This record gives sequence, C-alpha cells and structure tokens, in this order.
Amino acid sequence: MKVLSLYVFLNVFFFSFVSEKEIYNDVVQETSLQQSIKRGKEIYADMCATCHLPNGQGVPKVYPPLAKSDYLMEKREESIRAIKYGLRGKIVVNGVKYRGIMSNLGLYEDEVADVMNYITNSWGNKNPKMVTEEEVKEIQKK
Repeated sequence: MKVLSLYVFLNVFFFSFVSEKEIYNDVVQETSLQQSIKRGKEIYADMCATCHLPNGQGVPKVYPPLAKSDYLMEKREESIRAIKYGLRGKIVVNGVKYRGIMSNLGLYEDEVADVMNYITNSWGNKNPKMVTEEEVKEIQKK
C-alpha cells in the first residue's frame, strides 16, 4: 500500500510540473528517433558497411572509423555533408589522417538523416539531438 501511495504521489507531483504536450513531444521524438535508427541501420548495412565495416571500425588509414569517432561526433555538419554529397580530401579522425574519396551514395535527405541517427547512436557514440530531414536539406555542397 505504501508503494502504491508513493507511486501516485510521485506521478501527481511530476505531472504538475510537466505539461501534457511536453510529455507527448518527448515520447514522439524518442519514438521517431528509434524508428530513424532502425531505418538507418538497414541503409548502413546496404551502403556503408562495405567500407566502414559492420562494426563501424573502418579500415586503418584507408576508411575512417565511425565507432567512437571524434570527427563524426564533433563535426556534425561536415559529417552530414560527407554522406549527402560524398567527401574528397584530407580529414583527421581520432588523430589519424585520412586522404581518400567517399563517393556520393545518392541517398535521399531522409535516408541521410536516418544513417546519421544510426551511426551517431552506435558503437560507443551517443547523440542526444536527432538529425532531421530538414537539417539535412539545409546542408549545402561546398
């Protein structure tokens, strides 16, 4: 009985400070992110795993790692641009220089967002801010 009373009290206390809309938005965003990650995992397996490997480790000095990648996590816009348009030239990932070419994979903007959400939430990466299709649309080729 005490446990039930405490549960009711905590729910009333919690919900008195949080609006119903805020709770709904948090649940929808989490669900949307989880769905995006699932879609991104499939796209990654089809389009990215050949070079970056299924575990995101990449190939040393040839294909950069995505697992625990400082570049991926600290250079969000550049990472989105690389997936959206491809990448050519030098980058440094986890202190290692890579100079290669990543071809344009021809992904749609929603697919780019899904792949970003998957790779930034896998293999030791944690991204609290969901990448959206709208964000990807704003990224221009340089």
